[in-house]
Amino acid sequence: MAKRDYYDVLGVAKGADAAAIKKAYRQKAKELHPDRNSDNPNAEAQFKEANEAYEVLKDDNKKAAYDRYGHAAFENGMGGGGPRGQQGDFASAFSDVFDDLFGDFMGGRGGGGRRGGAQRGNDLRYNLRIKLEDAFAGMQKTITVPTAVACSACSGTGAEGGSEPQTCPTCSGMGKVRAQQGFFTVERTCPTCSGMGQTIKNPCNTCHGQGRTEKEKSLSVNIPAGVETGTRIRLAGEGEAGMRGGPTGDLYIFIEVNDHELFERENTNLFCRVPVSIATAALGGEIEVPTIDGGRSRVKVPEGSQSGRQMRLRGKGMPALRGGGTGDMFIELVVETPVKLTARQREILKEFDKLSEENNPQGSSFFKSVKSFWDSMKG
Repeated sequence: MAKRDYYDVLGVAKGADAAAIKKAYRQKAKELHPDRNSDNPNAEAQFKEANEAYEVLKDDNKKAAYDRYGHAAFENGMGGGGPRGQQGDFASAFSDVFDDLFGDFMGGRGGGGRRGGAQRGNDLRYNLRIKLEDAFAGMQKTITVPTAVACSACSGTGAEGGSEPQTCPTCSGMGKVRAQQGFFTVERTCPTCSGMGQTIKNPCNTCHGQGRTEKEKSLSVNIPAGVETGTRIRLAGEGEAGMRGGPTGDLYIFIEVNDHELFERENTNLFCRVPVSIATAALGGEIEVPTIDGGRSRVKVPEGSQSGRQMRLRGKGMPALRGGGTGDMFIELVVETPVKLTARQREILKEFDKLSEENNPQGSSFFKSVKSFWDSMKG
């Protein structure tokens, strides 16, 4: 039976570009995959036919030969597109379509690209604890990070004496090898080059072929005002050096702001609990409170203040990260009960208690409600 035209197999016009060919192939592969067509005995043959057509048309050189000579261009072992070639078995076809459909997500070839010997370095994480005052004002902080840097002896190539790494003969630079196991083709990391795609005949004596060495690096970090626990600062290119000249990773600094003995933080607002005497709460007065910038503010306590009363100091909170204004500071009064009373103090308080039975509105209201509750229960 005469072989069908490859363009007809994929359903594209002659002269279609690579993107159109790939799109048509993906659609055909999903449509014809045997796993989705168990009731169609011709599904496997049609699937292999589509894969064979794509193997030719996706390659510029093969496509040009096919456009000029047709199927004759690949007869007598002249190419890999024929049904008797290595690409013709179903296991290889399955592996190829898996790579094309899922390579971008699973780290496969993604359309035939090869892995080079250079690999990007790892990103690093550094946890930095700072004081609330530093989070308020911002700061410059010098940190020391243990990392991997490019080897100075071989300039990061991993090879001794200026020599160059060679393409791995086992995987031809792919970094992966395939082995057929029954129905499937299994792909694994190349054992010769450990997935690098390259080998080094004369490894650098300093880095032993890695292209990088361990070293501590000091960095100056700008901590902006307004940071809070969980803020992440990225320093591009300050992570580990890449393998054999690969790009450097990034350094991520995670901020943790320590608890403060005076202030509690809630977003950009600060809260400060300030004890006041019974006399100050009852008579009113002024108290002096600290602010996060190291200053002091005088706050007027209204006559008859109760515990839990809050007063706001506008603009005395934390700055918002990257601008956006400043929060407020809230003073919460805590009316303090005196302890270790002298005999005279006890005498005065007892006398005061007798004279102030009508001066406790909250207590009177509470016990009135209690009496009403008990009366209702009796009813």
